[in-house]
Amino acid sequence: MSTLGKEKSEYHHGDLRGALLEVARETLEKSGVNGLSLRDLARKAGVSHSAPYRHFASRQDLLVALATEGFNELSQSLSEHEGKPLQAMGQAYVAFAIANPALYKLMFSPELDRKKPQLLSDAAGGAFAHLQKKTNKISCDQTLTLAAWSMVHGLAGLLIDRLVADELLEPKQLPALVESVLGHLEVAGK
Repeated sequence: MSTLGKEKSEYHHGDLRGALLEVARETLEKSGVNGLSLRDLARKAGVSHSAPYRHFASRQDLLVALATEGFNELSQSLSEHEGKPLQAMGQAYVAFAIANPALYKLMFSPELDRKKPQLLSDAAGGAFAHLQKKTNKISCDQTLTLAAWSMVHGLAGLLIDRLVADELLEPKQLPALVESVLGHLEVAGK
């Protein structure tokens, strides 16, 4: 059930931070980053306009929390594909981006410094570490990690922004597309 329909009284003793993040994420996906404000978030969550400030000192703190959550989810998805070929990890990366386009864009937005705060830095680094670990098993050439990441990150952006042919946007096409793109590295099956 969406938090948007919950009554105000449900948040007094529950996980207000989690509920606010859930509402913020729904808003982010519907209205984009510009649609997020702490006051509007409080209204949608059915709490006082000051309640979000107990968990987020500013809108920027809310954006950092959302991006951190996104990197943690991406990291989890990538970790589930560690024992598989590189293209499986690439498919997980692109699938995450397509399923969460606004969150994905926020995670890599220039509005956020992924080196600060430490929590965001750790989450972003954790996701990248999965790819780095996988590519290090294939080759000691560190540029392989950058090449693989560039390819899936670029492909994800092209798909989200619908800058490729419509038939490539169909979910059943995604695995073959990612495999083909990563195949240009000549290591995709390893």
